[in-house]
Amino acid sequence: MSTTYGTIPTSPDDDAGSKVEFLSRTTERIQTRRPWKEMFNPHSISLPQAYPDTLSRIKTNFRYFLMNYAIIVLIFLFLSLLWHPISLIVFVALMAAWLFLYFLRDDQLVIFHHPVDDRVVMAVLSVVTIVLLLLTGATMNILCSILVGVAVVVVHAAVRKTDDLCLDEDGGEAGGFLAVSSPVE
Repeated sequence: MSTTYGTIPTSPDDDAGSKVEFLSRTTERIQTRRPWKEMFNPHSISLPQAYPDTLSRIKTNFRYFLMNYAIIVLIFLFLSLLWHPISLIVFVALMAAWLFLYFLRDDQLVIFHHPVDDRVVMAVLSVVTIVLLLLTGATMNILCSILVGVAVVVVHAAVRKTDDLCLDEDGGEAGGFLAVSSPVE
């Protein structure tokens, strides 16, 4: 009986299968991460009662909808760069970095045998994106679009109720949440 432990598969079918598997995992991750219908559920919108409630909502919603909020800010940034072709080219290159390092990753990023938290990856990518785009000469467009994007995110996070979000027991220490769906009336 021969074993294939430790060998590298050489058949082209295995390579094609892994690419299809990666694409299906990627599509599944993007589609099921935080559904847009859940984010914009009209029954989950109300004004907060007090300032501490507002801060609590912003913190909870920001952790729960982090990927959605990043996409919203990046869309505002993209729309502001349509009239600056050089900045747009830089932005497209940076979007590739965002896709591979943040949005489409299955496993935690590891640098020099040290795991890197998703929030650190997002913060570093955000700073690199802003600095490189500011160097292209579209400063006012970039700053205005980021401010508008952040304002939209903060307003949404403040007015979206968190009652239908439950802590995920498996990811509780990492701030994981599950959504509790309620029947639409």
